[in-house]
Order: sequence, then structure tokens, then C-alpha cells
Amino acid sequence: MDTLNLSDYLRFLVRRWRIIAALGLLGTAVGVFVTHTTTPQYQATSTLFVSLQDRDDTVKLNQGNTFAQARVRSYAEVVTSPRVTEPVVKFLRLDMTHSQLARKITTEVPLETVLLKITVTDTRPSRAARISDAIAHRFAEVIAEIERPEGARSSPVRLSITEHATRPKAPTSPNLVLNLALGLVAGLGLGTGLAVARESLDTSVRSRNDLTRCLADTGGPAVLGSVVLDQSASRHTVAADDDAFGRRAEDFRRLRTNLRFVDIDAPPKVIAVTSAVPAEGKTSISINLASSLAEFGSSVCLVDADLRRPSVASALGLVQDAGLTTVMIGQAEAGDVMQSAGAFSVLASGMLPPNPAEMLGSEQFRAVVRSLADRFDHVVIDTAPVLPVADTPAMASAVDGYLLAARYAKSSRGQVTDAVRALQDVGATVLGSVLNMVPAKRDGEQYGYGYRPKTSGRRERLRLLARLMLRPRLRRRGRTATIGVFPAPSAPTVKDTTPVAAQEGGDHH
Repeated sequence: MDTLNLSDYLRFLVRRWRIIAALGLLGTAVGVFVTHTTTPQYQATSTLFVSLQDRDDTVKLNQGNTFAQARVRSYAEVVTSPRVTEPVVKFLRLDMTHSQLARKITTEVPLETVLLKITVTDTRPSRAARISDAIAHRFAEVIAEIERPEGARSSPVRLSITEHATRPKAPTSPNLVLNLALGLVAGLGLGTGLAVARESLDTSVRSRNDLTRCLADTGGPAVLGSVVLDQSASRHTVAADDDAFGRRAEDFRRLRTNLRFVDIDAPPKVIAVTSAVPAEGKTSISINLASSLAEFGSSVCLVDADLRRPSVASALGLVQDAGLTTVMIGQAEAGDVMQSAGAFSVLASGMLPPNPAEMLGSEQFRAVVRSLADRFDHVVIDTAPVLPVADTPAMASAVDGYLLAARYAKSSRGQVTDAVRALQDVGATVLGSVLNMVPAKRDGEQYGYGYRPKTSGRRERLRLLARLMLRPRLRRRGRTATIGVFPAPSAPTVKDTTPVAAQEGGDHH
């Protein structure tokens, strides 16, 4: 993964906010669960004062105070000893051992004091108070015994209970607020860590910047545009026909404009549209690129050269069985099997051959493409994916350049890089790349508002007016009009109905 700056981290944290929020809520829920399932614990505290018996002399009193401060810290360790806890267990008849009782006791010696605080934690508040007081009384007796000189009747050290334990009114644990805070922080931390890990492992292209950096690694072309995701694209193949002023239609117009500036001195005429792997939307881009070029006033022919899984004809509702392969084997002329898609012409794939790579790399294919280039202003060729098969690089000599499609969140950076290098290895020109199916909220280049004519309800009349204006323009330029020239989709006329596979001597499925 490339080196990321702060803005990159913030961007992918926002992109992964669902994971972070979900784990934050989960952590909070765990905090609530722990709070309600944990047995409440109560604490009761007794306070003892350590002093010396001899107070007649001021000097001795000061020395005794210093002595008591030094000794009281050692006394704290005696509180949990069996000598203190065993008698308390027997006296209060507790259902626990002296070791278990010792684990319930904590001591505290405030700094520079002779005070000793004994705290007992228990599940029952009244029992916590009784145990704390009992421990304090027994502890005072044990210290008196320890400090009494041999043969003396009393100990010079005296421990007095200055504050008896009281019955606690509220449990000290579980603490709902603390558990919720800890659960939320732990969940957010785990979510952030998981988001960082997923982003580090995710090699998919998720922005134009990702695609730009990926192409830069190969010294490849620029990103010429991005196409917003439209859930209705399968029902409305040509974006301009669905909504002439929609965002998706404008994306293809921007792509068309950027292609014109790729090489001003020698603008590409024969453009092959491909992708690294299947299902990245290359056919949709091919169709809409042809439509946007025709919308600009050019005569355009769309050729389906994907001889393994052709989809142009089915997407446009045309006939697929006669087309490119029919022309290549001499069964028909291009004009005989050409079909109309409204603003542009379509040469379907025809019958599928058993040797698509050899056919697309043949001189016959180059001759067909040259004849189309002589007849039309632009020829757009829909091809097979680059990485799975060798078909697309094989036709490199017949096209002016390739437009590489990458799908948002699906195409990996490695796949895009490998596809560009595969085309570069055969000397092909990669004109640029386009990021396809970008969610509307992810498309940073799109405005947050629709910019369309206020009379957009008259879209059909505007489209009809554009076609009426375009037709005489094409005729004055001496070209065959591409709108309405070819008959409506029907079974094309061919010289021979023998399948291509049969001509090659193989079976066709």
C-alpha cells in the first residue's frame, strides 16, 4: 500500500465509518451487558489512628510520631495475615476461608499521616461494614501483641478506631458510566484498527486518485473521467436516452471531450474499449461513448469484437448472429449486416468462432476496421478483457488506442497495472482510463445539485429537435446519415448461413 498522509487516513476512516460505528455500538452494548450481569460490590471502610502511649515529653512525642509514620506502612501488610483474618472468619461465621477474606481487604496509608484505612469489599453492604469493623478491632489487638515488649503488660503502640465502618448505600461496582465509556472507547479503537487493517489489505480502486497512482506506476496514461453508478443502467443502456441531462450522460460527455484532447495532432479515430477483467462495465462505456460521439455530430460505428461473450447486441436489442465474423469470412459486406441503434451504427459480433484471438489478429480484421474508419468519423470497438484472454492485445495493430475501464471497489490496482503492461508489451497505445460505477456520494467531481434546463419535462421534443438539426448537417458534409439510415433491427441479410465454426471445421456451441 502506498504511503498515506493524514488526509488519506481521514478519508478512509470516513469511508469505513460503518465498521467503526458498529463496533463502537457493540462495545457500548457489551458495557451495558457487563453492568447488568455483574454482581454489585459494596465497600465499607474503617479508619485507625496509630500513636505511642508515652506523651509526657514533647521530644519523645515528635519522635513517636515519626516512628508511627514509619511503622504504619509495615502494619498495612499485617492486616491480611491469617493472624487477623482467621479469628474474624470464626467470629462472624463467614462462609469463606481466611484466604478468600484476605482478598476482599485493601489498605491505604495517607501520605505523611499515621492513619490506616481498612476497606472491605463484599456483595452485601451490611456484611461489608461488620467485616471491616471486625478486622479493625482484631488488627489493633494483633499489633498490640506484636509491639508489646517481653515481660511488659502493655504495648507502647496504640491503635484507635477513629471512624467505624458504615453500611454503604450504593455499590461501588459495577459503574455504569465507566463501563459504557470503556466499552465505547474499546469498540471505537477496535473499529479504527479494523478499518486501518482492511484499508491496508484492500487493493481495490476506490477513487480517481487511486487509479491515477496505479497508472503512474506503469508510466501509463491519465484518468479521463469517472462514470457515476446508476441502478437503472441495465434498463436504460444509453444514458442520454434515459435522461439527456442526467449525471451519467454528462459523465460520458466529459469522457468524450477528454478523449478529443488526448492527442490534438493525431486524434484517435478507432478506439478500443477494454477492461482488466470481466464485469467492469466496458460494454456500457462502449455504447455510451459511441452515443456521446454521435451526439456531437459525428458518424459513429460501434463494433462488438468480444468474440467470447458478446453483449452489445443484447444490450441494444439487436440481432447478434450476423456481424463482424460474417464480414471477415466473406459471407456479407459490412453494409449488409450493419444495424442502427438510433444515433449510431452497430456491427454486432456475428457467430462466435473457435479461434477468436487468431481472427482478431488477422489481416482480414484490420481490413474490416480500415473500411469502417474510412466510412465513419469514429469507430468504437468493444473488446474482451485483457487479462483472461489474448484477444484484445492481438488487435493492437488495428486500433489507434485503448480506453481502459476500471470498476469502483472491484478492480484491483494489480489488475489495472497488469492490464496496462500487457497492452504496452505489444506496443499498443493506452489512451486513458475511466473509473466506472462510482457511487454518487463517492464521486468527488460531481456537484451536489442537478444542473439542467428548467423545461426538462420537454426532453423528448428537445431530442427530436436535435435529430432534425443533425440530419441536414451530415448530408451537407457528404456523409451518409447515421440516424435512420439502417433499417430497424431485423435479421440481417447474409450470403451464406453456414456458421463460422462450421467454416473452420469445428463444432459451435
